[in-house]
Amino acid sequence: MSLLIEHPALAALVGALFFVAYRASRQRVVGAAALAWLAYGGYEGAMQRRWLCSGECNIRVDLLMIYPVLLVLSVLALTQLVRWRLSRRRS
Repeated sequence: MSLLIEHPALAALVGALFFVAYRASRQRVVGAAALAWLAYGGYEGAMQRRWLCSGECNIRVDLLMIYPVLLVLSVLALTQLVRWRLSRRRS
């Protein structure tokens, strides 16, 4: 996960991919995952630029809450996308 801390644009890329999937599927969970990833990318970018941190940001307790939320939302969104795709294939 340190890759996302060093390169917040990757988190925004994941958010953009979920957004494209949301536009195609219109599944709310996928939209929520897109927003969460995009918000995290912006948040991490602000942390990297020291806009939200005065300088000593080595201990990131906030990530103990953020990463599980991103993980759960992503798994739910991917599950919903697979179900949506399978239902479209059957029709």
